[in-house]
Amino acid sequence: MMPDWNPIAKVDDCPPGEAIETVAGDRVIALFNVDGEFFALDGVCPHQGGPLGKGCLDGSIVTCPWHGWQYDVTTGKHRLSSITQPTLPTKVEGDRIFVDIG
Repeated sequence: MMPDWNPIAKVDDCPPGEAIETVAGDRVIALFNVDGEFFALDGVCPHQGGPLGKGCLDGSIVTCPWHGWQYDVTTGKHRLSSITQPTLPTKVEGDRIFVDIG
């Protein structure tokens, strides 16, 4: 499958330690900046559809703002179960952040 790189934000839109919610194609994307490195997850929490991109980021752990489910944004793994939230590859070119929704 060929990569499908979509621009989703500017680097300045997501400072270190922050999360934002954005859209690529027909997908909601949660974008996280962990110490200057960008990670992207499917932005819809599988528990009850909470917006992960609006969650609180502590290190590499995001907490869903609706019911407190926590995921490691670098792997997508839920902190207390075997659930894994889909991750998406990211890249930075110039001042733009891209995500592969392929």
